[in-house]
Amino acid sequence: MNETALCPRFEKAVGILSKRWVSLIVFQLLPGPRRFCGLEASLPNISGRLLSERLKELEQEGIVRREVFPETPVRIEYSLTDKGRALAPVLSEIGTWSTNWIEPE
Repeated sequence: MNETALCPRFEKAVGILSKRWVSLIVFQLLPGPRRFCGLEASLPNISGRLLSERLKELEQEGIVRREVFPETPVRIEYSLTDKGRALAPVLSEIGTWSTNWIEPE
């Protein structure tokens, strides 16, 4: 086997997580379910359109669950699936690395 060949699963995972805002959205959902407006407020530099697009992509990947509550007005919450929560140690390690190696701007 070629030692420099990338595993297709690893390549796909990096492709998903390296999309702008994806890791930050997952990080914001780690503590528990959030409504769209709460996510939007916690990520002030993302447009509502792009946040919606990323949430749909994460839902399609099985990382985020979208739950609709039939209330008036309708309430929609986003939460992490088991697959999404499994990213917690990865994001924690990135946090540790950034604390040790990245200077704040």
